[in-house]
Amino acid sequence: MGAFESRMSFADLGLSEDLLKAVEEAGYTEPTAIQAQAIPPILMMKDIIGIAQTGTGKTASFVLPMIDVMAAGRRRALMPRSLILEPTRELAAQVAENFEKYGKNHDLKMALLIGGVQMGDQVKALNEGVDVLIATPGRLMDLFERGKILLNGCELLVIDEADRMLDMGFIPDIEFICDKLPENRQTMLFSATMPPPIEKLAKKFMSNPKRIETTRAATTNKDITAFKIPVETRKKRETLRWLLQHDHVETAIIFANRKTTVRELNKSLQRHGFASSEIHGDMDQASRIKELDRFKKGEVNILVASDVAARGLDIKGVSHVFNFDTPWHPDDYVHRIGRTGRAGAKGRAFTFVSKEDAEAIENVEKLTQNQIPVFGKKDVRVDLVDTSKTETADEKPKREAKPKREDKPARGRKAKDADEPRAERPKRNARRDDRDDAPVPAGEWNGPKPGFLEVSAT
Repeated sequence: MGAFESRMSFADLGLSEDLLKAVEEAGYTEPTAIQAQAIPPILMMKDIIGIAQTGTGKTASFVLPMIDVMAAGRRRALMPRSLILEPTRELAAQVAENFEKYGKNHDLKMALLIGGVQMGDQVKALNEGVDVLIATPGRLMDLFERGKILLNGCELLVIDEADRMLDMGFIPDIEFICDKLPENRQTMLFSATMPPPIEKLAKKFMSNPKRIETTRAATTNKDITAFKIPVETRKKRETLRWLLQHDHVETAIIFANRKTTVRELNKSLQRHGFASSEIHGDMDQASRIKELDRFKKGEVNILVASDVAARGLDIKGVSHVFNFDTPWHPDDYVHRIGRTGRAGAKGRAFTFVSKEDAEAIENVEKLTQNQIPVFGKKDVRVDLVDTSKTETADEKPKREAKPKREDKPARGRKAKDADEPRAERPKRNARRDDRDDAPVPAGEWNGPKPGFLEVSAT
């Protein structure tokens, strides 16, 4: 199968000449596995269940055939001809970018319905008629209830990142939306995993779907080298800084479970001289886009993120992913580390595991059916380490801490705002356990540290 796919071209898939020209101008010549298997049946108007890991070209696998399918037809006010549901604003915006890139030779009108921006322009676009509507469930439901949109003219539905929709509590909204769509339609469902509620959703709203699975559900990319690092909670920041300085980090995304941790960690990295930025659910859409653009342009090379950025963001050249916290939901592990090792590139992923994370990392390894190796001396990608120093200048905080504060726990309000829904959040001690305004007491930790390695050159 692999040899056959490597010889296949986009021209073999039945796409139009105008679309092939746009694909060629975008720099693509050969389809990925999910594209090669999904595009022909979509063009034949069949229902599709696509199971593919992140970074496999899944978005183009439905965007490309949709452009040709939607090429014929007439737009009507308030009645979109097709609908793509995405769990987050970032994913919706990325799909819109794909339509603009590949559909430039077609007369198709697209509208983006997402929260965090004014409704006025979105309502205006709907009034003028759209061929392709890309929406998050919340904003779509809001406009539907206001009578600003009709769904009975929708010929084609795409439910993207279905398992993430489940995690975010969107399944009831999706069921409501599906009930308002015409029965005689084409439906495509894409997901990295297929938990039972998603299987149930597919059976209820799809007609004899063709199942395409390009990788075993919940497997991680073979191009990603992953490690776990057992570390005390109070030493996470020191450990992270050491790795950022010594593991040939070019660009990195650092994931944390709480928005408060994201903000505090970003400030900490900036204090220590790193070019970092942050993105999380409390930021408005304009701010999130601005920070993502800075990261893409290389103005900063470290992005600290909550799980709002864990799926779908296709940012080229991310060399490292760090799970500052082991994710509470094991599926999120797959999607977090999937931000690196994309499009055939090699990537590195590190997951910090404190005592509180024991159950979470066990669930991750159970889901992936893979024991994540513990990071050790031999695994550091370093050419030369100066063992004469036991502490680098960068590791010292800019302010001298009072000696008596060294043994006192950090004080502050509870970190109560997580990105996960409140009902799903594990009950755990939410103390401010990751401040680094005081020096870390001397002592070994289970990972690399200046002076831990012998001097070596490669």
